[in-house]
Amino acid sequence: MKLTFQTITKVEKIQYQGKLYNVTTSSGNVVVNGILCKNSGGLGTPANQRVVAGMIHKANKGVLFIDEIATLHPRTQQELLSALQEKKFHITGQSERSAGAMVRTEPVPCDFVLVAAGNLETIKNMHPALRSRIRGYGYEVFMNETMPDNKINRLKIARFIAQEVKREEEKISHFDISGINSIIEEAKRRANRKGHLTLHLRGLGGLIRAAGDLAREEKAEYVTELHIKKAKLWARPLEQQIADKYIERKKEYEVIMTSGVRVGRVNGLAVLGSGSAYSGILLPIEAEVTPGGKKAEIIATGKLGEIAKEAVKNVSAIIMKLFGEDIKETKDIFVQFLQTHEGVEGDSASIAVATSIISALKDIPIKQDVAMTGSLSVRGEVLPVGGVSSKVEAAIDAGIKTVIVPKSNLQDIVIEKDKLKQVKIIPVETIKEVLEHALDWKGKQKMKEKILKH
Repeated sequence: MKLTFQTITKVEKIQYQGKLYNVTTSSGNVVVNGILCKNSGGLGTPANQRVVAGMIHKANKGVLFIDEIATLHPRTQQELLSALQEKKFHITGQSERSAGAMVRTEPVPCDFVLVAAGNLETIKNMHPALRSRIRGYGYEVFMNETMPDNKINRLKIARFIAQEVKREEEKISHFDISGINSIIEEAKRRANRKGHLTLHLRGLGGLIRAAGDLAREEKAEYVTELHIKKAKLWARPLEQQIADKYIERKKEYEVIMTSGVRVGRVNGLAVLGSGSAYSGILLPIEAEVTPGGKKAEIIATGKLGEIAKEAVKNVSAIIMKLFGEDIKETKDIFVQFLQTHEGVEGDSASIAVATSIISALKDIPIKQDVAMTGSLSVRGEVLPVGGVSSKVEAAIDAGIKTVIVPKSNLQDIVIEKDKLKQVKIIPVETIKEVLEHALDWKGKQKMKEKILKH
C-alpha cells in the first residue's frame, strides 16, 4: 500500500480514526487507522538488512586509507582509535534502504592497517591519543614536495604526461618534445627550489589537460609549447586571478607606481597562496619618520602576520648599524603596507621596509621602477626567500624594470627566457647593495659614500 501527498489531498475531508505519521515519501512507515503498512525498508525489514558495515569493517584483514585525517570530527577520531585498539567495533545505524529504527550490533571484527594522509598545518587538529598510537606503533612520514632535477626524474615527468594523455586519450592529444620540455620547465618553476622538480603532480595534471583541450580545439596533431603557454593563461589558479585584479585595480588608482622617484615609498614583492599555488603580487610600502621618539617601537599598519610584524621591528638594528644612533629615542617611525587586504606574512619584505625607512629618514628618493624581495638579518645580510619566481613574474607583469633579489635565490628563478628579458635582475648580499641600486643618489653622493663605506 502506498499513500502519497496527492492521495492525502483528495481524502483530506474524510475523518480517520487514529493517527497519521511520516507521510513524506512513498516508502517508510505509514500508520493509518492503527494499521501498520509495510514498504521496502520499513520496520518489517529484517535487522540484518538494516545494518551496513562501515569502512573499518570492510577493511578487516586489509588496509584502510583515510585522506585528510585531521579533518575528521574528534568523536569519529576517538571511535577510530577504539577500533584500532580493540580490533573490533559495533555497528550503529541503519541501511540507506531503511527508514526504520536504529540498530546496534555486537562488536564486529575490524583488524586493519591504517594508512592516513593530511597536511602539516592541520596536524594540530588530530586527536592526541590517536596520533600517539600512530607514532607509537607505526611511522610518521613527511612526504617530499620536490625531487632532484636529473635525467631520471625528468623521464618520470614525461611518463606522467603520457599517463595523463592515456587516461584522457579521447579528449586530449599527445605531446611533442617541445610540449614535454615545457611541462618539465613548469615543474622546475613550481618546485621553488633550485635544482629540483615539483612533486605536486595534481597541478601539473591540470595544466596538461588544459593544454590538451586547447590543442584538440585547434585540431592540432600534437600539444606543443605554444599550447602550454596559452593554457597557463587560460587555466590560471585563483590566487593568480586575484593577483592580476589586485595589480590592475591598484594601477588604476595609482596605488602602484612603476616610474619616477618617491621618498619613503618602495615596491616590495609578496605572494598569495601556498605550496605550488604561489602567485606573486606587487606590494607598495610607505614609511614616514617624524621627530619625537615617543613611540617605543616602529608602528606598522596593514594586514600583517606575526612574522611580518617582527621583521619590521628588526629593521631598527640596521638603522643603528648604518647611522650609529638609536632613532627610536629621537624619531617616531611609521610603516604602512598599502591596502594589504589580502594579508601579508613572512619576512620577505624586510629589505623593502628598511629601504623605505632609510629613504624617509635621510630624504633620499627611491626609484619606482625597482621592486625588491629579500629577508634581512639584524647584521644587514640579505637572506633567501620563497616564491621568488612568482614574485619576479608579478614585477614583470606590473611593468617593473629592475628587480632586486637575494643572491642565493638567483638560481631559483625559473621564467621563460622571452619574459625574463623584459627585466633586469640584480642579486644582492647586503642591505648596502640594496640601497646602492634602489635609491636615487642625485645630490647625495657624500651620504652615499658614507653609508656604503660604513
